[in-house]
Amino acid sequence: MEYEIVVGMEIHAELLTKTKIFCSCPTKFGDPENTHTCPVCLGMPGVLPVLNKDVVRYAVRAGLALNCKIANFSKMDRKNYFYPDLPKAYQTSQFDRPLCLGGTVDINVNGQTKPIGITRIHIEEDAGKLLHESTDGTLVDVNRCGVPLIEIVSEPDIRGPEEARIFAEKVRNTLEYTGVSDCKMEEGSIRFDVNVSVREKGAEKLGTRTEMKNLNSFRALERAIKYESKRQIIELKKGHPIIQETRKWDDVKGVSSAMRSKEDAQDYRYFPEPDLVPITITDEEIEKAKSELPELPEAKKARYMAEYDLPEYDADLITSSKEMAQFFEDTVKISNHPKQIANWLMVDIPAHLKERELSMSTIPFTPSDLAELIDLIQNGTISGKIAKSVMEKMFTEDGSPKEIVERNNWAQMQDEGELQAIIEKIVEDNPKSVSDIASGNKKAYGFLTGQVMKATKGKANPQLANKIIREVVAKKLNK
Repeated sequence: MEYEIVVGMEIHAELLTKTKIFCSCPTKFGDPENTHTCPVCLGMPGVLPVLNKDVVRYAVRAGLALNCKIANFSKMDRKNYFYPDLPKAYQTSQFDRPLCLGGTVDINVNGQTKPIGITRIHIEEDAGKLLHESTDGTLVDVNRCGVPLIEIVSEPDIRGPEEARIFAEKVRNTLEYTGVSDCKMEEGSIRFDVNVSVREKGAEKLGTRTEMKNLNSFRALERAIKYESKRQIIELKKGHPIIQETRKWDDVKGVSSAMRSKEDAQDYRYFPEPDLVPITITDEEIEKAKSELPELPEAKKARYMAEYDLPEYDADLITSSKEMAQFFEDTVKISNHPKQIANWLMVDIPAHLKERELSMSTIPFTPSDLAELIDLIQNGTISGKIAKSVMEKMFTEDGSPKEIVERNNWAQMQDEGELQAIIEKIVEDNPKSVSDIASGNKKAYGFLTGQVMKATKGKANPQLANKIIREVVAKKLNK
């Protein structure tokens, strides 16, 4: 019997506001525990929340970018549950009247475009964070309480771990481009909850789902879905029913384990938030927000292919990161060699960033430096091989590429007379290669070129060296 995996996702993204959703406490990450708190975000008796207008503005922008309809009228609700990192014992969220409804995200799977439905996007406040590592027991840090979130809820249109990853990447990129979230997974700015079920292939009815919460990497997302779907299939084949529950994903062990039974909406006892007025947005305000949207990844990708003649693969990879796309555009303004710039951004630079645990935002050189490096290759000052050594130094030393080349005496030999003398001696010392060429073995030219590069420590201009080698060999054969 064949089974089909069905996945629905809930993506929580922290918004890039300076202050929290209902108070003036800062949202800055990484400060000492419990230093960004006040009576409002701690839920003290008698306090009154005030909705941060920027939260609504950012959420509307995200909704428009994900093709949602923006509601002219929405409201806030209380979602009641008890957990140690939630001082109020309820979360202020949205239930039956969310801000955004009915969007779509097109993903590319094996060359085919597939739409993934967005059920809704609503705004809510984040909870705090439990710290389990202390010798004093579990501690709570409430700095994150009240940090504004959007929750993006997908339709169960995703079939398998790869589609889930592609969808999550696409949503992450869109949120980055719109500037509504920094989407830093290592800081918990974006987190994924997945609802996983399996059903017989061809069946219409959905299977019983389980939920895994707070997955904070694309790798964890894929691994968790693979494991959980396989676990469910094994259980069904044994004749065991799937229990609707929330499960915890252990990324180190690569397994999920039961945490608690899965709640339904009625378990949270939603009711309208009595301390906040409804949110009303006019059609004019929605149109204004739409006109202010930046160029989004798909549009940018199409432009790169048309304007810079980049292959689809290159354009897709570069636009997958807002920072990389900006670095590309800033570089191509200075050095009009888009394909060469793309190659550096796709291969060598990411390798160095990964090795040094850096990102495009912390790269230690500028687009003008990369442009200068490419121009040094194009004008024949250095070879492509030497350029890789220059790039290494750009990550570890001060100075422009030109200064690095001069400091290390890496400029290619351009003096034809000097190179001619070296090549004549190499040809004289390798009569077998000359004989092989005379017999029609053109590969012998490659050997001679290698000897020249060895003799000049890689500094000979390969094009010039090849030209002189052919002239010297032809002269010798015509004697």
